Amino acid sequence: PASMRKDAPLGTGLLLDGVEDFVKLCEPAPVAPHFGDFVLGFPAAVENTRAALSAGATTIGNLGQYFTFRLPGWDDDIASTQATVTAIALIAAQDADVLVHSNLDDGFAAQFTDLTCVLGAVLLEQHIAGTLLGAQVTHCWGHHFTDPLRRLAFHLALADVSVSPGSMIYGNTVSYLGNDAQNYASLASYLSIDIVGQRIAPTGHAINPVPVSENERIPDISEIIDAQLFAGRLVELSENRPATTDIEQARKMAAEIVTGGRRFCHQVLSGLDAIGIDTHDAFAMLLALRRIGGRRLEREFGSGSKDRPGTSRRSPLVPSPLEEEITAVAAAQLSRVTADERKRLAEAGARVALATTDVHEHGKLALERVLRSLDVETVDAGVSVDPEPLAIIAISNSADAILLSTYNGIALNYFRALKSALSDRGSKLPVLIGGRLNQIPQSSNTSLPVDVTDQLRNEGAIVCAEIEDAATALLQIKERQQ
Repeated sequence: PASMRKDAPLGTGLLLDGVEDFVKLCEPAPVAPHFGDFVLGFPAAVENTRAALSAGATTIGNLGQYFTFRLPGWDDDIASTQATVTAIALIAAQDADVLVHSNLDDGFAAQFTDLTCVLGAVLLEQHIAGTLLGAQVTHCWGHHFTDPLRRLAFHLALADVSVSPGSMIYGNTVSYLGNDAQNYASLASYLSIDIVGQRIAPTGHAINPVPVSENERIPDISEIIDAQLFAGRLVELSENRPATTDIEQARKMAAEIVTGGRRFCHQVLSGLDAIGIDTHDAFAMLLALRRIGGRRLEREFGSGSKDRPGTSRRSPLVPSPLEEEITAVAAAQLSRVTADERKRLAEAGARVALATTDVHEHGKLALERVLRSLDVETVDAGVSVDPEPLAIIAISNSADAILLSTYNGIALNYFRALKSALSDRGSKLPVLIGGRLNQIPQSSNTSLPVDVTDQLRNEGAIVCAEIEDAATALLQIKERQQ
């Protein structure tokens, strides 16, 4: 909320302090603005939605973030739910058509291992925001869809169940792994599929050409324009592309996704009803889904059979590409740990507390897989956990170290707060930190973070550029203890 912002940590996004800032942002071009993040789903949902509507917004999000995002230092999910329900009702009450935007990849889709459950989440959000609150709901997706077949199949499945025009299909940013020239191949790969999808099943989703520098830093204006020009030319060249694409295989997979998605939605509603949750009450529905969490929802109500160890304990009907990518990253990192280190770590009997400073948990998930393979016992200390609770969890579980994954511009301040929380409890637990080791300077008038790797090292953090570095550092910690 605006009244609390002056004492809150800075984030990497735009900070709009009042209605006039929303309006100024939208005046330069005669288009309806899209406010995709951090409007719905948070304690400031009503004030932000009012400002976005005043600026002429026709898509307001991000409902998906309600289910999985957490603000640092904020744990009042009742207030966040109340504000979100009120804001969606305000959108529904407008004379003009305004869409409630939900990015699936910011919500449960980032946690589900089965694409049928992802589509089920679409149906659940349509039930809550659409049927119960009277708004029109639109869904964004695409960050984690690297496989062309499943990307197209999911588009066709979403087209089958959607009742409103689409907002956007987001760029597959996790495929940006090389330099700019190599990333243009990734840009062409996902855009080609999205263009074909719009040609054979037009949903109104805008295609989203993400600048090729996105994975390294905030793109500049010329790079944004280059990506748009690239996409425009690709569209011009795509007129006959559907004729060269195996659409039938994608259609079969889409049908399987829809069938499984409807089953998942039905099973969730029936399951909630069985434990006394009023599935006709939007507030109760939102709060229940948020508190249960994506992984438990999939484990209890997913469409696949219960015969698989791991995250969901179900065999996915249509596996999520993200699950495969994280597994592949973990395998590549594990292959660089020497046989000798593996043997010594297994014998050392290490126990570590794993956590993230923010909502981005892919690094943590890959790290968990690597450590399990190395016979390291892990304590899940949470995602977007505050420093003090993390210190308590690590100490109470007799961890040998804390392994911290960070991404969103708060690395140095977070480490300092964690170190202080440990010290207050008489602990000198080692802290291993990896990810995007950057920080937004408190005096900055922009949202641009700066690298703080050297400062972290100087203040006592064990910096891990790669996951395998954590294995080496952990082994050294255990051997010093002996």
